Amino acid sequence: MIVDSYNRVHNYLRISLTDNCNFRCFYCMPEEEYEFTPASKLMQADEIEQLAKIFVQHGVNKIRLTGGEPLVRKDAADIMLRLSKLPVKLTLTTNGVRLHEYFDVLKQANIHSLNVSLDTLQSEKFNLITRRNQFQQVYDNIQLLIRNNFHVKVNVVVMKGLNDAEINDFIEWTKHDPVHVRFIEFMPFSGNKWTSNKVFTWKEMLSVIEEKYSFLPLKNDEHDTAKGYIVPGHKGTFAVISTMSAPFCSTCNRMRLTADGKMKNCLFSDKETDLLSALRKGEEVVPLIYQSIQSKAKELGGQFTADFEHLHAEDIHNRSMITIGG
Repeated sequence: MIVDSYNRVHNYLRISLTDNCNFRCFYCMPEEEYEFTPASKLMQADEIEQLAKIFVQHGVNKIRLTGGEPLVRKDAADIMLRLSKLPVKLTLTTNGVRLHEYFDVLKQANIHSLNVSLDTLQSEKFNLITRRNQFQQVYDNIQLLIRNNFHVKVNVVVMKGLNDAEINDFIEWTKHDPVHVRFIEFMPFSGNKWTSNKVFTWKEMLSVIEEKYSFLPLKNDEHDTAKGYIVPGHKGTFAVISTMSAPFCSTCNRMRLTADGKMKNCLFSDKETDLLSALRKGEEVVPLIYQSIQSKAKELGGQFTADFEHLHAEDIHNRSMITIGG
């Protein structure tokens, strides 16, 4: 088992396949023109498989593939099929626009649960956020998954003054469809123009929802990052990921591998461990993994606290969201 100095067992690995994306969401990848990592510096399919096997041998039982947008990678299908042979729950986070092209691969790889990013239900606002005219394709692909009994979580980054007025529109969606909406507090990353006054908090979200709906809390698992709820009679559920106002670091079980093979022990950590270079040199990777986890901070990468109102984005030393992998 991979255990840190706060006795947190780490059995969940998130692997970024690429820092490339076919959208340009400002809170993730600010610039339209962006220097992507050269293919030679990315983990190759066999390297991803090798590293994943090492983590599994040391207790990892869940792997999530992320990006950028993982499905823009040409060998994404091959990677999914390779990892599906491991004794893990394999999941995927995607912007959803290419899901119809990978539908059969998802079934073949036994990927039954997906997170799809969708910050608005309005096509014009979708264009504003993503700088791409693809709302209908994403929405149709979510419906395709639902019709075929996939477990679909919709990730909504809530930003004050941008889409907070749509919260109850998303709740209404859960009435007729078994969709699981997850509202995410806006988080600071390099270049995403984060300011504290754009954060719409967990409690603010619940206040908006209770103006229209009565809801009940759901029983959460120990490692859940989301606080779950259900409106009685609705087919779906909703949840809030309260990273900024009520962090859940005490039960964190997550590790991350960036697309260029760097291990991050926390989404907000300012330090990384280069596993890919070690693997390519034939060096031992396992000690590096344990060293990384032993140095993990108690909360929020050791960079800030839940008192985010006094936080300045320029004080956070980290990558942009797209190069971390979510």
